[in-house]
Amino acid sequence: MTRPGSGLRPFSVKAKMSTLVVVSVFITTGLLMVAVRTRTELRFITVFSVIATLLITQFVAHGLTSPLDEMTTVARSISHGDYTRRVSGADRRDELGDLAQTINRMADDLEAVDRHRKELVANVSHELRTPIAALRAVLENVVDGVSSADPETMRTALKQTERLGRLVETLLDLSRLDNGVVTLKARRFEVWPYLSGVLKEANLAAGHRRLSSGSGNHTRKDVHLHLDVSPPELTAHADAERLHQVVANLIDNAVKHSPPHGRVTVLARRGTAPESLTLEVMDEGPGIPESERHRVFERFNRGEVPSPHGPGSDGGTGLGLAIARWAVDLHGGRIGVAESVRGCRIRVTLPGIPQQRG
Repeated sequence: MTRPGSGLRPFSVKAKMSTLVVVSVFITTGLLMVAVRTRTELRFITVFSVIATLLITQFVAHGLTSPLDEMTTVARSISHGDYTRRVSGADRRDELGDLAQTINRMADDLEAVDRHRKELVANVSHELRTPIAALRAVLENVVDGVSSADPETMRTALKQTERLGRLVETLLDLSRLDNGVVTLKARRFEVWPYLSGVLKEANLAAGHRRLSSGSGNHTRKDVHLHLDVSPPELTAHADAERLHQVVANLIDNAVKHSPPHGRVTVLARRGTAPESLTLEVMDEGPGIPESERHRVFERFNRGEVPSPHGPGSDGGTGLGLAIARWAVDLHGGRIGVAESVRGCRIRVTLPGIPQQRG
């Protein structure tokens, strides 16, 4: 099989060099014929032939070397960490065009790797914020005398500390995501007590966490969280820690965009497959414009809705929904913006127990 680029293409460098040689031969032959007919001295013909050949060679060489100079400049910039430069002429129909496309693809890949590295740091910082805020709230209550350091309080603090350790390990899995080596630790669990624990942590964190906005520091203590699970004995099969990422980030996003004294509802229903689950997180905020719905799960996307949306809303870092989508995709589920009369409704469907194929 002939590889692309092998052989003699009509616009390849080989074809251009061959054409240059043929044209030079024709010029020399033509001048010799003129010399024979006009009895011109051979030395003049030789000078004219050399000058004509040099001019044509210079013209062709300029078309070949100027792209190489640009490629050298771009490659040098890439080696210095500037991945934004690109080589023009990638649409050329010769080997230089192929080389330009290769360099541009390499720059794209390096830029993506650098972006993912920065996103990983941002993801870790974003995910650690909630358990740290909850742990801080517990310790502040003990120091201020609001609650005593009894075993129950210490167990709550220990639970958050343990979750910090799990989150560090979990978020570092993002670096292995491209290699497809992240595994799920799915198990069967009862949905009501599980989601009750998630909402309890979210309530504790939302009541004490300080959010930075353009007008200063604020706290959201006015948003009410409501849980609706039916049937009450509902069970599901999923990775509890990954699912915690999904629900916590969706609640965090809904609280930020809720109006004063708003209500955030977490709804859970049985799916169509065994142990499958349908989750919905609804708020009473301004909602997401239809034109923005295809972008809300992109990293660092904060949407076009004006901010702040309520006391303490800062618009977020634009990572929460991206992390939620990553965790849902890992389950083989789906996440998206559902139609809602008021506010925003994010729907998550998890497939449950994988079906055995005979």
